[in-house]
Amino acid sequence: MTTVAAPPAPGVLSRLGSLARSRETGIFLAFALVVAATTVKNPQFLFSGDGWRDLLLTPAIVAVVAIGQAVVIITRSVDLSVGSIVGLTAYLVGSLFVAVPGFPIPLVFLVGIAFGSLLGLVNGALVAFGRVPAMVITLGTLYAYRGINVVWTGSNRINASDMPRDFLALGTQQVLTIPVITILAVAILAMVGWYMANTRGGREFYAIGSDPDAAELYGLAKTKRVLIAFVASGAASGLGGVLFAARYGTINSQVGDGFELQAIGAAVIGGVAIVGGSGTVLGAVFGAYLLLTINRALPVLGIPDFWQRAVVGALIIGAIILDRVLANRQAKRLMEDRSAA
Repeated sequence: MTTVAAPPAPGVLSRLGSLARSRETGIFLAFALVVAATTVKNPQFLFSGDGWRDLLLTPAIVAVVAIGQAVVIITRSVDLSVGSIVGLTAYLVGSLFVAVPGFPIPLVFLVGIAFGSLLGLVNGALVAFGRVPAMVITLGTLYAYRGINVVWTGSNRINASDMPRDFLALGTQQVLTIPVITILAVAILAMVGWYMANTRGGREFYAIGSDPDAAELYGLAKTKRVLIAFVASGAASGLGGVLFAARYGTINSQVGDGFELQAIGAAVIGGVAIVGGSGTVLGAVFGAYLLLTINRALPVLGIPDFWQRAVVGALIIGAIILDRVLANRQAKRLMEDRSAA
């Protein structure tokens, strides 16, 4: 009898090499480079109380929405209605405080998440059961939800004076110089990231995004996973609406306008393939921080508004091209391995 030795576990250098080659590391380094270059130009960008706080706080709400968006994109769908859900939820939160003075703050978070989940469920049901492309469905609900918001809001707006001080304090409160909203975003990232990477349900999202037909033939619950993905996106957008109300205090019919493009852009820049099946929610969060920090940094560097938008567009296009190149390279490597075998 012969004994076959088990293959050695990957060493520290191998793991460090994999980490260095990961897309998330590249996005984080790009973020650090933008911060460093802008700080050299204007030290107040980072080395001031407001600068440090805004660096961590401003992208946090978009990061929360991008986490839900990433889950949907991984399943080879897209949710264009997230901005409208943010706006509707934010106005709902303000209306609750106006209608019911002393409304419990923890209950407001639960109501916002539940309301966003319900709107996400509508999207998911139309996509999963109607067999209609998600882009078409969510483009329709984008305008439908926004129209409801405009009709409901009208010319009115909710001001900071209409909401409790303790609730508004969440928008500026810090723990060891880290904004509370940022800590909450990191907690959401940790939970969703762990689920996507370490559970069967999370891996099924990737399988469905990689090849929906094959996943269905294999017996995966495609309809269930698509529903869950859209509900998760709606819940994240609902939470984003609550955080927006706490952060800014003023709510009108334009709240959330453009969030859908920022969330999709953050996910794509962070390495979530627009064709589904690959990427991480960590990359989406890094993408949100890079995207929003660039928007803040370019005016400091004296770059005109036109070029600010062009840089963001170039980042998104570059991310899509890079994903395509990496996918082709991986497919070629698999073919070579099969030929060698």
